[in-house]
Order: sequence, then structure tokens, then C-alpha cells
Amino acid sequence: MAKLLVCDPVDSNAVAALQQTGVEVVVQDSITLDELAEVIGEYDGMVVRSRTKVREPLLDKATNMKVIIRGGVGLDNIDVEYARGKGIKVLNTPSASSNAVAELAVGLMFALARHISKADASMKAGNWDKKKLKGTELAGKTLGVIGYGRIGRCVAEKARALGMHVVAYDPYIEHEDIIPFEELLKIADYVTLHLPHTEDTHHLLSTGQFAIMKQGAYLVDAARGGIIDEAALYQSLSDGHLAGAALDVYSQEPPQDELLRKLVALPQVVATPHIGAATQESQGRIGGEIVKLVQEHLA
Repeated sequence: MAKLLVCDPVDSNAVAALQQTGVEVVVQDSITLDELAEVIGEYDGMVVRSRTKVREPLLDKATNMKVIIRGGVGLDNIDVEYARGKGIKVLNTPSASSNAVAELAVGLMFALARHISKADASMKAGNWDKKKLKGTELAGKTLGVIGYGRIGRCVAEKARALGMHVVAYDPYIEHEDIIPFEELLKIADYVTLHLPHTEDTHHLLSTGQFAIMKQGAYLVDAARGGIIDEAALYQSLSDGHLAGAALDVYSQEPPQDELLRKLVALPQVVATPHIGAATQESQGRIGGEIVKLVQEHLA
């Protein structure tokens, strides 16, 4: 019987379903990397989310591994090519969390436009700052979507329903919405990121790109940390060139170093703790896709 290790939290209904697939399922959803290195050789498959990092030294110990399933979209926490070079299948659940992430991105735009976080904090402090909290509307604004895959197009659909004009940039996709990268930065009132963090996208937005963006523009990142040069973003916000940013992901999670803590603390920043896929519905869909992948590739 094949053995499957679930390394990160997965929907409880999915765990119950996995146990009916004919696979021996072991759930250790808070396992450390040191602990994982000691036992990984016993398993034929593993399920991870974003917490567990599956790097080359760990893969060298995965002597029986046949499949790694990433519950979610991004694969940047797995050394994919190295794993595949060892004959290990690396699979993900790309469609399960798309709507959840897209809804968060739109919600973050509303939070920026209408100062929702500030208004809430003010009310909880016993204040009535109505005159200080005049916002703007999303309708009529231009949204620039960088990364036009499933999530990017889902955001675009919702933005159009709000009356926004949508343009996009993606070097791997042909679509009528696609325009050159610098042109997008110049005309967008809001820029939202929906692409993986790779060598090519590392610090895709830095000092030069922020300078090109419209004075008073807003930036939303619910994709991956590392795509934004956070030091450059802090400077652009502090200088008043960008009006605000909403961040769900960071180069270090949770943010610990001084720069990130200063960035998150800026009043122009709305910050959330990587909750893009954290909905009941999304977790259920992710769990269902994990079960299907186990049935197809391991059971």
C-alpha cells in the first residue's frame, strides 16, 4: 500500500476522503523540515501547501517519492525541475483557489479606495473621522493586471463588472487586453499582480517601475512575495508618488525584518497575512482536487 504524508493543513473532509482511496494517509500538518528529512524516505507521496519548502537536500532523501501535490497554485516552494529529474511528479491545484484570490484582490482595491481599514480603526478608537476619510470610486478607473492567467482574468472579469477599464501584461499569453509592460504602468490607476515569483519576475517592480507609474496610483499584490522590491515600494510610498499599496504576500513570511515591519506599518498600506486562498469554499475545492490527484497518480 502506498504511503502519503500530509505535511500542511488540508480540509478535514478531504483527509477523510483520502483515507478511502486505498492509500495509507499520515497527517503531520505541523511537521518541521528536520523532522520531515528523517521520515520522507518512507513515503510514496506528499501533500504540501505554502508552508513546507521542498528543496534539493530534502528531495535527495525522498528515495521512494513518486508524487508531490501542492494544494494551491504556486510551485515556488518546491524545486520542481530537480524533483522531476528524479522521476517525481509535481502537481498542483491551479483552478481551486482562483476565485478566492481574485475576490481578495478586488476587496483590497476597495479597502484602498475607501480607506476601510482606517475608518474601522478610527471607529474602534472612539472617533468620528467622516470628513478625513473621503475616498474614490473604482468605477471609471484603469486596472492594470500583471499576469493574465486564471486568477488575473478572474480579477479582470470582476473589475469590468465594477465599471473599471482593464489592461493586462503577460509575455506568455496572447489576448486583446495585453499591452506593453511600461505602457500599462503609465496608464493604470491600480496595478494588481497575479504571477509566480521566479528569477525572471524577482523585483519586477522596483524603483524604475514605480517612477513610471502614475502619480497617486495604487499597487495590489496577492500573488507572491519577492516580485516587488519592498525597499523601493517603501520609498515610493514615503515620497508620496504612489498613493497606497495592499499586500497579502511578502518576501519574508511572517514579516520580521525592520524594513518589512516599517512597510506594513505605513498608513498608506493595507496588509493581510497571506489569506488569498483562505476561504471555506476554496479550501474545500483544493481538498477535492488533492483527492482526485491522489486517486489518479498514487492510489
